[in-house]
Amino acid sequence: MKTLCLISLGCNKNLVDSEVMLGKLSEYELVDSPSDAGVVIVNTCGFIHSAKQESINKILEVAKDKPKDSILVVSGCLSERYANELRDEIKEIDIITGVGDYNKIDEMINNLNKSSKIIKSNSTFLIDNEDRVITGSNIQCYIKLSEGCNQQCSFCAIPTFKGKLHSRSIESCIKEIESLIKKGYRDFSFIAQDSSSYMRDFGKKDALVDLIDEVEKINGIRSARILYLYPSSTSLKLIDRIARSNVFQNYFDMPIQHISDSMLSIMKRGSNKKQHLELLNKMRSIENSFIRTTLLLGHPGESDEDFDELCEFISDFVFDRINVFAFSSEEGTKAHNMNDKIDTKIVNKRINILNKIIKSQQDKHFMGYVGKEFSAIIDGISKENEFLFSARDIRWDREIDGEILINENLTSHPLQAGYYDIRVDSFKDGYLIGKAIRKL
Repeated sequence: MKTLCLISLGCNKNLVDSEVMLGKLSEYELVDSPSDAGVVIVNTCGFIHSAKQESINKILEVAKDKPKDSILVVSGCLSERYANELRDEIKEIDIITGVGDYNKIDEMINNLNKSSKIIKSNSTFLIDNEDRVITGSNIQCYIKLSEGCNQQCSFCAIPTFKGKLHSRSIESCIKEIESLIKKGYRDFSFIAQDSSSYMRDFGKKDALVDLIDEVEKINGIRSARILYLYPSSTSLKLIDRIARSNVFQNYFDMPIQHISDSMLSIMKRGSNKKQHLELLNKMRSIENSFIRTTLLLGHPGESDEDFDELCEFISDFVFDRINVFAFSSEEGTKAHNMNDKIDTKIVNKRINILNKIIKSQQDKHFMGYVGKEFSAIIDGISKENEFLFSARDIRWDREIDGEILINENLTSHPLQAGYYDIRVDSFKDGYLIGKAIRKL
């Protein structure tokens, strides 16, 4: 029996690519440990320094533990950026492939030539009728809208190795959703590097509005949300359409990165503070809205005044979720060669200050759930405890927005993946804990 261990690192866009590879290698038996596998795939992330280091450490760990006659495949963003370096430095790797050949992984393994380790094309891979193996949930999955990015953010290397925006058609998306619904999936998260620019490579603006129109016609879909809306390509029309949808949640994931006009200009974000506030205030005015963002601290040129302005804004405009990252100087980006680099100690101090503000807000936010009853999705058994189920507010995306631990079932049926009314009883040690009231 052929055995496979696949390790997927990085974002959920990477997860979709890993699921495509699992579909192509469905004849393999999946095992948890590289030491038990005939084929080991490490699907890497190469976005920032910490992600690259995590990927390299995992490759070295696998290379050390894998059986001598097994095949080690390294795929994804890191190998797209540093294929030659990986080939030269880690001899145990058998196949190095980038981001354009996920649907050819079976051919690569079957046609492996030990003398030629790099099997990488310059093509762009777009999902189209691929038979993915969905992981992590029996009810939720991700739909990737596009590859690449046309934004010119000073700090981001993604366009240098993933290329320009390439959108898949609405018809392709609908076909995939319908196929997944037949398999029992009911909750969908739409993702891309820049979701709000979807179809702009075909000269279409606000194509997400058309996508929402078509998705709502599908029988069997119960909930959805869109991730990675960029301020420069998100319109008030799109926000209004999401608010009117009976399928798409009032979920707004917009990585603003900063609020200071000076920093937004230096970062080449394509929008200013006034535009940010117009969009964010519109989102917040929508009943039951959920707003997530990402902030980048320590970018070259960030002054104390810029940071103070950001702290003041974050204190006043309370986001539901915030991720904070330190600037990482990446080869091939505009920021890599900028002067006015910020000392690491100053960056860490700023992150700590901002995180204290965010932590206080998040604790208050979670405490607000205690005693409330609301609609939720149970994805399955919690990774925290095998005797508890993992639930989330129906608005939340899986994993990135947290979980509610279900320790009691008041329904008349055994709990399983699905839609429930739940009640939260407590918030303890950073965890919301509650019970399932009824199945929906």
